[in-house]
Amino acid sequence: MYKFLFGLFFVIILNSFSSAIADENLYDVIELSEVTANDIESPKTVMQAASITEHEKTLVEKLQDIYYAEVTRTDVINPLLKEITTKKFSEESRLEKIHLWSGYNGNFSMFFDNDYTDRYDFNALTTTIDGTLKDNNGYFRLMFNFVPNRSENYFQRIFSDIYVGIDKIPNTKIQIGNFRPSCGVEGRTSGYLLPFFSRAQISRNFGGVRKIGGKIAGDYTLFDYDLGVFSSATDFGTFFPGAEVDAWVNFKPLGLTNGKYGKLKIGSGVQAGRRHYNYFVTGAYVGYEYKKLLLNFEWANANGYNGSEAHIDKNAQGFYTTLRYKLTPKVHALLRFDKFNPDDNLNNNNNYYEYTAGINYYLKGTGLRLILNYVLCKYPQQKDSHRVLIGTQILL
Repeated sequence: MYKFLFGLFFVIILNSFSSAIADENLYDVIELSEVTANDIESPKTVMQAASITEHEKTLVEKLQDIYYAEVTRTDVINPLLKEITTKKFSEESRLEKIHLWSGYNGNFSMFFDNDYTDRYDFNALTTTIDGTLKDNNGYFRLMFNFVPNRSENYFQRIFSDIYVGIDKIPNTKIQIGNFRPSCGVEGRTSGYLLPFFSRAQISRNFGGVRKIGGKIAGDYTLFDYDLGVFSSATDFGTFFPGAEVDAWVNFKPLGLTNGKYGKLKIGSGVQAGRRHYNYFVTGAYVGYEYKKLLLNFEWANANGYNGSEAHIDKNAQGFYTTLRYKLTPKVHALLRFDKFNPDDNLNNNNNYYEYTAGINYYLKGTGLRLILNYVLCKYPQQKDSHRVLIGTQILL
């Protein structure tokens, strides 16, 4: 409990500090999530016969900008201190910029089943170095994950995203290293962008893990694709037990309407590989977003699977559907129905059901978020459990 209070106390201190140094009459509102380091203009002063020079913003001025920024986008990772922790290089350097940022996502959980229990969970605690080269010649990421996993060696877990990429070709990226393959839509999504504390059951069983390999990805008006070849080892667990191919394509039928009728995405893909035995996963996705409303559906079927829990000998399937409504640009209400069968070979009823309701309050986009989830779990041969999760997310 004290850890949760510490996290909440940190949020309050951050807002209080910003309030103390700010003057609301001096700064206009900006859309921070769509502003890059190259887009920000520094204040200018006229000096000596109209000679104009740029004024470098002080730390206090940058913090004031952060305080007054109206961040409405919630689909991108947007660290609060981006303009402070980004280093831009001179013209002589091949590097364009390097950005150092840290992320935290944690919650205080209360479980109501046979006995009441509570605990504090660190869902994510990372430090990341992102870098880009000049003229779109490349990019790289080095992410450290400080959340231990009981089933893995700590030093095996600490290295998370490690990759380099090239985006010189228009609409196309080529990437090699250690990262999440494209097994499903939610399965490859960053934990800092998830609508709930936990992924859906198919996502956390079939995907959500990182593997060493390479991929080519393209993003166009009417479709996007992601094709990769990887080692079937997960999170540096073993040395190349076999190869894996991941392929996913999304079609965007409303891509030419400029959002007039909303955004529609229809996708499908496969994951096939060998980890001592063969495994094969297929999936499909439909998502529609219009103004304040978002509705999606994702299904997957596995003849053996190789995710966070590797079950090469089991046939499993499941689906989830999510409804999101923006009560305000910063307050989102969520509902989810989630069904999963981890072993179709069993004759009895083996379906796992999870019903989730949630509220997200985005104070500063994904950079500062308060989260409330209620989960009703109906598992076979177990008493129904009720869970309440209260937590926060901070990206600095």
